Amino acid sequence: MEKIKVLIADDHSLIRKGLEQVLELENDIEVIGEASNGKEAVEQAMKLNPDVVLMDINMPVQNGVYAIRELKEKGCPARIIVLTIHDDREYLVEAIRIGAAGYIMKDADVDHLIKAIRDVYRGDTYIQPNLTSSLIKDYDKMTYQSVKRQFEENNLTQREIEVLMLIADGKNNREIADELYISEKTVKNHVSNIFKKIDVSDRTQAAIYVFKNHLK
Repeated sequence: MEKIKVLIADDHSLIRKGLEQVLELENDIEVIGEASNGKEAVEQAMKLNPDVVLMDINMPVQNGVYAIRELKEKGCPARIIVLTIHDDREYLVEAIRIGAAGYIMKDADVDHLIKAIRDVYRGDTYIQPNLTSSLIKDYDKMTYQSVKRQFEENNLTQREIEVLMLIADGKNNREIADELYISEKTVKNHVSNIFKKIDVSDRTQAAIYVFKNHLK
């Protein structure tokens, strides 16, 4: 079995070792290196060619956001997951804007971390579900015409736009149905069409689409 090669970048050695021990319990994951700051993370990523980088945000010498930007500029193919214990929304928003594939808190369940690594390795995007809506709410809103123009490029109907924006707010199908005064079955149909049109596979990715394109 081909293993997912992971690089851990965090300025706390105990956290690095703890993460390594947890990840090494998985048959399909291998920790191939570690870094204690953003500069080392860039150097190690370019040298070791990991599949996934777990990147802390607040690190000395160079923080995680700058490291992500530099890796993207250098053409590093590694998928990057922002891993932090702080609620640094400004940093996290910027990290996703510049290309991070995932965002998860350090106190999340191990299962969430493992899923995040596997998802981003497959090319998907992962944001810890309970954090998606709170991150999106920190964004400045675009003008209505700008939003409308962006959605029209994906041939979304007005109703699909409404449903997508409610998905981005973290609402489930029942809540969306109640708010729009339509049936839950109709919402499911709209969600399915939206996923196809914007090329995503789940609600988290749909929310990230809104998030990354500054639509909310």
